[in-house]
Parts: sequence; C-alpha cells; structure tokens
Amino acid sequence: MGIVQLVLVRHGRAGTKEGWAGDDRRRPLDARGRRQAMHIADVVAPLRPDRILSSPSDRCIQTMEPLAAELGIPIEEGADLTPNAAHGALALVRSLSTPGSSDQGSSDQGSSGQGSSDQGSSGTVVLCTHGEVIGVVLAALAAADGIRLPRRPPGLKGCVWVIEFRQGRVVSARYIAPARL
Repeated sequence: MGIVQLVLVRHGRAGTKEGWAGDDRRRPLDARGRRQAMHIADVVAPLRPDRILSSPSDRCIQTMEPLAAELGIPIEEGADLTPNAAHGALALVRSLSTPGSSDQGSSDQGSSGQGSSDQGSSGTVVLCTHGEVIGVVLAALAAADGIRLPRRPPGLKGCVWVIEFRQGRVVSARYIAPARL
C-alpha cells in the first residue's frame, strides 16, 4: 500500500469574530491573510495535490484561491469542514486516508461536481478549515494512531499540517508555520 498525504490548512488571518458585524461565514481574509494565502500556495503547490476541499466560509475559500489558480484545479466546498463539524471532518479525513478512496458524498457544493480521479493522482488532498476543526481532528488522529504531533494543534492561522497515512493510519505529521508577513 502506498502513502496518502493529506494537507490540513488553517485559513489565513481574517480579523476576529467580535470585530465583524456580519454573518461570520462571510468574514473575508484581511491583508495579512491574503499574503498568507499566497505563501500557502507556494508551500503546498510543490506537493502536487490533485484535489482541494474547503469549508464554504469566505476566509477558507479565499485562502485556497491562489493555490487553486496555480494548480488549475477547482475548490470543492464541503459542509464537513465548517467550524461546528469537527466529527464530520474527522470522518472525511479517515475516508480519504487510504489509496483509491473517493470520499463519496462529502463535497456538498463542489464547484465543478467532479469526483476524485485516482488514475495517476498524487494521493494528495488539501483540506482548508478552521482552528477548532483542526484541533479536534489532529488530537483524535494522534490518540487513535499513537503518533506524537510536533506541536500542539491547531497551530497559528495560515499554518499547514502535512499528514501522511499508510493503510489508513497516520505515520507522520509535519507542521509548517505561517509566513510572518
């Protein structure tokens, strides 16, 4: 069995919930968050992901836009990656953690309706979500698979976690700090 690589991205900086008067799902990246999104694209593109899944929150979509543009692939929106869906996100990660998995049904608003094409794919999927989701998912993976994380999750806004799986179990976790821009 091969290695499956999942890249968990915490959205870039978008101010605070308290400082935003509108619907929190519409809270956009701020200037620093946009620069972090460009940095994330530079860090993640060399991993050659073949799929990008994102929370439908504007700040997550905006975090993934530079990467999607660079790779020429669509951003698929998924309700399992919203702030209150951590257990759904964990199930999604587990479903994606084996080679040839296709995560049927988790992308409820895919921008192109495409499924995963495993013919010649890199086995790398990017998931952009929120800190509370990343914290729950990584803690559960570490406990279940007996790995030690290099830092306490979720990490800073704009960070990247590269998680490698073999036969559905975590074999390594690497933290990439956000750029200080």
